[in-house]
Amino acid sequence: MNKVVFVCLGNICRSPMAEFIMKALDQDGSLHIESRATSSWEHGNPVHQGTQKILRKYGVSFDSSKGSQQISQSDFEFFDLIVGMDESNVEDLLQISAGRYDDKIKLFRPGGVPDPWYTGDFEETYKLVTAGCRDWLQWIKDRQ
Repeated sequence: MNKVVFVCLGNICRSPMAEFIMKALDQDGSLHIESRATSSWEHGNPVHQGTQKILRKYGVSFDSSKGSQQISQSDFEFFDLIVGMDESNVEDLLQISAGRYDDKIKLFRPGGVPDPWYTGDFEETYKLVTAGCRDWLQWIKDRQ
């Protein structure tokens, strides 16, 4: 299990934050990590300024040219682990999967991660995503 995709509604706040934090934590580079959206609302838009600001604050490298991408059927085939950032994202993923890839779909953390696009609290999101990424990295390493 070495291909992981984090998924949120728009792929501009939570899932790219998880992507870049997980890449920073994966020091041996053994994982292929990306992020996607369940919707096309933000398609092509850059990572949210609030996410960029908090990643800079904590010294987490990120690709400023990354644009929002919607998850595709080929993503369901390619990735070993598909992690929804909240319960709504998981429900959407299960609907898109239509039973074919349900075993790959997991919730990021109990209770999910609140969307900072709505809450405005990128600091809290960063804390939850960092703790969750550490847990996921350990979970993945334990299964390799």
